[in-house]
Order: sequence, then C-alpha cells, then structure tokens
Amino acid sequence: MAETLLSIRDLSIAYEVGSKDVVAVSGASFDVPQGTIVGLVGESGCGKTTMARALTRVIADNARIDGGAMQFDGQDLAALSERDMNALRWRDISFIPQSAMNSLDPVYRVEYQIIEVLRDRGGMRKAQARARAVELFEMVGIDPGRLRDFPHQFSGGMRQRAAIALALALNPKLVVADEPVTALDVIIQRQILDQLRGLQRELGLSVIMVTHDISVVAYICDRTVVMYAGKVVENCDTATLLNEPLHPYSMGLKNAFPDLQSAGTGVLTPIAGSPPDLIDPPKGCRFAARCPFATDLCRNTEPALTEAAPDHHVACHRASEAAVLRETAKDPATWGAVT
Repeated sequence: MAETLLSIRDLSIAYEVGSKDVVAVSGASFDVPQGTIVGLVGESGCGKTTMARALTRVIADNARIDGGAMQFDGQDLAALSERDMNALRWRDISFIPQSAMNSLDPVYRVEYQIIEVLRDRGGMRKAQARARAVELFEMVGIDPGRLRDFPHQFSGGMRQRAAIALALALNPKLVVADEPVTALDVIIQRQILDQLRGLQRELGLSVIMVTHDISVVAYICDRTVVMYAGKVVENCDTATLLNEPLHPYSMGLKNAFPDLQSAGTGVLTPIAGSPPDLIDPPKGCRFAARCPFATDLCRNTEPALTEAAPDHHVACHRASEAAVLRETAKDPATWGAVT
C-alpha cells in the first residue's frame, strides 16, 4: 500500500452561529495515500467543503477547529502557526475552488495572475515565471497564446483548466479540488476529469476530490470517503464501495445516481427526507431517520467508525448484515417505506 501523505484523525470543526455552535465536521478520520485520488462524497451540507478548506486553514471567521489532527507529511496542520501554514499553501497544498471565477481576478490578465503566484510564492524571476506559465497552460491543454486574455474571454471549461494550472504552479504534493466540475456540462466534465487523472499519474499528485456526485467518484477516484451530517460513515477503495457498500447511506447514494452500464433499465431511487439539524443532532446514528434498516439501537446509540473488513471502515450497527441489506436496498419500495 502507498505511503500515507495525509492522515486526519478525530477532526472536529464548528461554526459559531449566534449563541450556539454548529459542528459541521465531527470526529472525522481518514487517510490520503501518496499518489492517489480520494473522493470526499456526500449531500450538500455534510461537511465536505468545510473539511477541504480546513486543510488549507482558510475557513470562515466564525469557524474554528475544535479538535483532532491533520498530519500532512509529518506536520500537524491544525497546530501550525499561521506563518508556517502560509509557507505550505500553494507550495505543498493547493486548492481548486468550486467556481473557477472565484480564483481568477476578472480585472487582471490570466498570465499576470499566474506569474504573480510564481514570483511571490515560488520566488521565481519574471522570465522564469513567464516560461513556467507557458508550460502550465500546455500541461492543461490551453494554447499559451491565451495567457494574455482576461478570464471573461475564456469558456467555463477553459477557466477551470486555468484554475487547475494555477493550483499546479508550484508542484504541490496535495491538491484539494472542491466540486471542480459541478458547473460544467458533462462533455467538459469528462475532459477536466481526464485532465486531472492524467496529471495525477504524470506528476504523482495526491488529490482530494470533493463532490456530491457518485458518478464522478466512480470515474476518477481510487478511494472514497462518504460523509453524512458531519460524520465519516464509510471509507474504502472505490470499487469496493460501489460493489459492496456496508452503510445504508452509501447504498442509497448508489441507487440515486444512474448506472451508465445499464442505461435505460435502472430505476433511480431518491433518499427521502433531509439531513438532521447540526445545532441539535440526534443522539444515535445521524442517518437513522432516513434509513429503512434502522433499529432502536441505531436511533439511540451512535455507531463508531470501525474496520468491518480489511481496509474498509464503516459506522453502522448492522454492517455485518450488509450483504442482505444490499439486496433489499435495490428495491425502490424499501426507500419509499421510510417515514
């Protein structure tokens, strides 16, 4: 197994909302092996983006890291001073935002923005930085002649590629991509994902791919971490998650997205209901109210994240019955019975 580049243990992140705290990430644990793409998947509001931003320590003013550790290449990111953390940003850990326009200043030419990063953060001379900008555009499949354009002159796919080029400018060890293809049409999505996969293999990158789309996970990710209501509920290699999920939420996610190999024959089954309020979360399993297999134990006792199978972690009291539950979960009527 590849060496671990990032190890997150018992990480908790809270937002202060008025006089109360919303714990957006609660006791999360998972690893990112060197040179792999790890998917971070779940519904909107499950804590994915909060987790991703915590890795660069660029979080909202009302947010705080409440506990846990983020061991990156031998250093705990949660414990670093701002000065030491700033030295890691761009050089070792970079971030691709959900909207490329959020990372490209509309009033400056794209070339200027890339050169600024290379000079300020990479210490390059202007001529070196310009040559590197050309190299980066070639790497992500954009004609270097477009470097002198403004962001508004790029298509959505080109802007996303430019954002990827910016993230790769200083050869980071880890790239955190927050929903990088959500706003793009499916053809451009595939082009961007293929580009990321090619760059990951070519450069030996480690990537955290934040997404709510299980089809993106299936296409590009080596491993997958499933989050629900601030908790990691399942963590394993992607093939195992898609073929033998142990958590009912993972089963539900798979049912809710189309299987391209059986197009036209499958029925998409939504998961009824909504995630719980994180100001006052339930005392048991947070998915229990939406789970067709929940018992009194599930509703009253929170399950721990345990290794139910080799390199397969899950937080479910009924994980040992997963083979039977998976068959039942295939029936849409199973999910329609949840009240």
